[in-house]
Amino acid sequence: MKLTVVGCSGSFPSAGSACSSYLVEADGFRLLLDMGNGALGELQRHVGLYDLDAIFLSHLHADHCIDMCAYFVVRYYRFDGGRPAPIPVYGPEGTERRLTTAHADTPSDHAMGEVFDFHTLKSGSFEIGPFSVRTEKLCHPVDTFGIRVEHNGRALTYSGDTGTCEALAELAEGSDLFLCEASFIHGKEDIPDLHLNGREAGEYAARAGAGRLVLTHIPPWTDAERNLADAREVYDGPVELAVPGAVYEI
Repeated sequence: MKLTVVGCSGSFPSAGSACSSYLVEADGFRLLLDMGNGALGELQRHVGLYDLDAIFLSHLHADHCIDMCAYFVVRYYRFDGGRPAPIPVYGPEGTERRLTTAHADTPSDHAMGEVFDFHTLKSGSFEIGPFSVRTEKLCHPVDTFGIRVEHNGRALTYSGDTGTCEALAELAEGSDLFLCEASFIHGKEDIPDLHLNGREAGEYAARAGAGRLVLTHIPPWTDAERNLADAREVYDGPVELAVPGAVYEI
């Protein structure tokens, strides 16, 4: 598998990064994990507009899904070649309604469904293209799912947004790469069921025996280097900050 960081800023885009979006590729299949603010523009640096094969939306906060409204325009009003077939979109219950409301000017109440083939996420295991995936509902103010993507005996786990919860440790167990949010700073913010800090991300990586930890979803107002140092205090494996354009072979 190949993982490309499209955007990694948390809560809102930074001067140097779009919000959460990650491209996972194997056997010519392209799965996008989230499409937050600014992600569609950055995505075009890595893949053609019509070359995605499936999209996973961890939850329906704008910094993880709002550029789907722009992507609707791309697919619905395609200027050349005709409208493409609907692309599978895996999201929490209410994804179609959320995107239709956010766009606010679709030609009909069902227009989103003409270009996106919506699938409602539940905790469980299923196939997306060549990938075996497992999703688990995690701890956040809205329905939120982490995802584990496996291919040829290798595993990538993406936390989405979450506070501390047992399901995250189970999902990440034995992952070759753990892409984990670290929005808060240890000792500064402590809000249950919202986000992790760098130390907590490191603790989950250590507990899971993950091969590599990549910290992501760090808001522009958060000290990323502090979170990196806190993670390294509790996790002995390789750990780094996600940056736009970074590529990982898994």
